[in-house]
Amino acid sequence: MVSGCLLHQLCDVLIFNHDPPRCVGCEDCGGPSHCGTSCSALVSENVRGYDVCTSLGHASSTKVDIIDKEDPGKGVIVQMSTGNRNQNCSLSVSVICQKTKVDGPLTLAKSGTCQYATQLRHPAGCAAAISGHSSGWGWFSTLLIIILCLFGAYLVGGAVYRYFSLGIRGIDVIPNMDYWATVPHSIQSCFGSLFSRFGGSIRGQQTSYSQVNF
Repeated sequence: MVSGCLLHQLCDVLIFNHDPPRCVGCEDCGGPSHCGTSCSALVSENVRGYDVCTSLGHASSTKVDIIDKEDPGKGVIVQMSTGNRNQNCSLSVSVICQKTKVDGPLTLAKSGTCQYATQLRHPAGCAAAISGHSSGWGWFSTLLIIILCLFGAYLVGGAVYRYFSLGIRGIDVIPNMDYWATVPHSIQSCFGSLFSRFGGSIRGQQTSYSQVNF
């Protein structure tokens, strides 16, 4: 491997179709013979003629956040780390929004012992517009649920009171039973009145025209 080479996979562990990296110091990322197969980022540096690999992050520790809270369309930043207590290495990849083409990684910066940062330009960093309108009934469904809950509480509370305080048994335990018994008849009468009113007006319109023979 070339000195200072960075390999990373933002979504999963590294996958090599051919020519996997050969380097020492890759014990926490698959070992020397399978280096890179169990981590999501590693860097290789040439030390005294040997390629030494350092694991920078694992897929389980990957976190994604937007770069600028005030401008979400600017891009996202992907952060990953090894979680090693002795040497906690990390990699931060800034994915800048660029809708037309892919550029990068452009630079590789190192801070501290093994904290690296790079950036690239990719369409995946662009924010996607999502409709904020929710499906369903909205406020009407909430109002309907509140009304049903209040009605249920009224029936249960009234029935409990009549049962224990007044000693009423049977179907008469329902509060205002006489009124609820007349509700179906009242609804039927209302629909019948509306039907007769609109039905009569339609028949009146139909009979207001008569055939004229010449």
